[in-house]
Amino acid sequence: MPSTSAPTAPEPAAQLAAAPRRHRTRLLELPEVRWAAAALAVFLTALPLDLLGGPPLLTGLLYAAVYALGGWEPALAGLKALKERTLDVDLLMVVAALGAAAVGQAGDGALLIVIFAVSGALEAVATARTEDSVRGLLDLAPATATRLGDDGREEVVAAEDLAVGDTVLVRPGEAVGADGRVIDGRSEVDQATITGEPLPADKAPGDEVYAGTLNGSGALTVRVEREAGDAVVARIAAMVEEASRTTSPTHRFIERIEQRYSIGMVAATIAVFAVPLAFGSELDAALLRAMTFMIVASPCAVVLSTMPPLLASIANAGRHGVLVKSAEALERLAAADAVALDKTGTLTEGAPRVADVLPLGGEDRASLLALAAAAERPSEHPIARAVVAAAREEGLEPAEARDFSSVPGEGVRAVVGGDRVAVGSPARLLGRADGGPGTVTADDAHERAREEAERLEAQGRTAVVVLRGDRPAGVLGLADRMRDGAAAAVAALAARTGRPPVLLTGDAPAAARRTAEEAGITEVEAGLLPEDKVARVRAMEDAGARVMMIGDGVNDAPALAAAHTAVAMGRSGSDLSRRTADAVVVRDELEAVATAASLARRARRLVVQNLVIAGVFITALVAWDLFGHLPMPLAVAGHEGSTVIVALNGLRLLGEGAWRKAATM
Repeated sequence: MPSTSAPTAPEPAAQLAAAPRRHRTRLLELPEVRWAAAALAVFLTALPLDLLGGPPLLTGLLYAAVYALGGWEPALAGLKALKERTLDVDLLMVVAALGAAAVGQAGDGALLIVIFAVSGALEAVATARTEDSVRGLLDLAPATATRLGDDGREEVVAAEDLAVGDTVLVRPGEAVGADGRVIDGRSEVDQATITGEPLPADKAPGDEVYAGTLNGSGALTVRVEREAGDAVVARIAAMVEEASRTTSPTHRFIERIEQRYSIGMVAATIAVFAVPLAFGSELDAALLRAMTFMIVASPCAVVLSTMPPLLASIANAGRHGVLVKSAEALERLAAADAVALDKTGTLTEGAPRVADVLPLGGEDRASLLALAAAAERPSEHPIARAVVAAAREEGLEPAEARDFSSVPGEGVRAVVGGDRVAVGSPARLLGRADGGPGTVTADDAHERAREEAERLEAQGRTAVVVLRGDRPAGVLGLADRMRDGAAAAVAALAARTGRPPVLLTGDAPAAARRTAEEAGITEVEAGLLPEDKVARVRAMEDAGARVMMIGDGVNDAPALAAAHTAVAMGRSGSDLSRRTADAVVVRDELEAVATAASLARRARRLVVQNLVIAGVFITALVAWDLFGHLPMPLAVAGHEGSTVIVALNGLRLLGEGAWRKAATM
């Protein structure tokens, strides 16, 4: 097995995005595979000659070639480690093979070299497949795009040369060249590679599109909003690439004990050789048993037990939009047994929508909504955008407004169809009923509007009153939109951890309770400042819980940092929360968090399985060699076979089936 080495610095996202497009790695492109294949071919030539009594000189030369072809790389790695005063298991395997040759067992030593080289090649293949699955994300985006000049002229340019603010044309059937927003045209876009949506999504002006998604039957004009290095696919590739270069606490522990174990193994090998020799054993027999012991006691399979499952699950989660930043973060994600969620931007989209339309004074629903949308149309306020969007969703096109004005804290005023219309705060437009500031003359219409507004606010809505002239035309109730699948995600997280999630929010209690009811959460703490969230998370951990905090805002960052595991929303999340988190949900799909946690737990179980497999093989083979007679070919097959088994066992988490299975666990 190849020597473990310190992680190298990850390539930045922009460098990954600009890198040449890579096809799927062919086996013979890997040097480890080529050397292993050459060693195997020569060994299969030498073995029949040896068994049939061929010329000893020719057989010896062929075995020597096997040693050279399959052993030079681990020998060089081992010598470099020895130069740094580190005893490497690669060097021990080469020494064992040379020791076998020294006692006339050159064929057995060559077999050890071949199987050792093949197991190293398999590890290289596993690493290459993992890298392919990550870097293959970059190939989703097209190499070129059609950029539109200010004069409307078309120019085909490299996709990585697109800059923020450029305008690109996406024709029917083409892949979108960059992350951006539609400014003209309508079409359906297949986003399965990015969002996992089974059906194409309708796109119209104002909608976001992603590099690598496939346009349908319409033409789209898209304004670029992210450079190639910051596109969703590039961020996924870069973050998973970075994660794959880290090690987990389990792996670091194994690396720490590997050195001591190797030194102890060398001492035990010397004892296995010297003690029988001191009691009259023949030199060749004692040396052969000692070399056999060195082979079977080597911790190759133990060292290889941890990283393949962890790296495979990191790559798989990254392909599905959950970017786990390190192998250590993955282990923390697997260990989490309690969940705390933020509300706005996490359970909800963080954008208001019109939830209630309550006509008064002879208005009907459509006329009230159209009236409010006409007055709000010139405004850029989030509430204004929500009202206009609600009208258009119902097929109402807002009329033109004149004499528009906006007063912060109060609302907007305009002339619509000859009527003066005001839309805004009930307290400012309706006045107060208690004689305080802003009091107006109360009448039945105003009183009813005030009652409706208070009722909506008690339910956690934001109330907006609409006046035509001086008379209330109706009241609108706005609420934050729940994320699609939020309730299912909460149920899945509860099932994974064995306890219901807790909602921690700075919002008002009424709004928090309403969101919690819709999401299926029973424990709610509202009106929290950032330090209050930190205190609540620490209290949960002091009670023995390993808390997974999921949030998005700057105000969530302290709680994310305090939690055992931190997960940030990718689209709506702040830069600070994304930097603080152990994992980022790039598409804001909460359900993917539960699946990623299940996948992480499965990876941890496979690590334990691998350690048990490796331990059983080592223990059984060592006992056989010490208390019986273990033939070297069987020792080689058992030792290297266990290494191959644990490597392949970990790679089971790389496929699509592993993600689907985790989603149902």
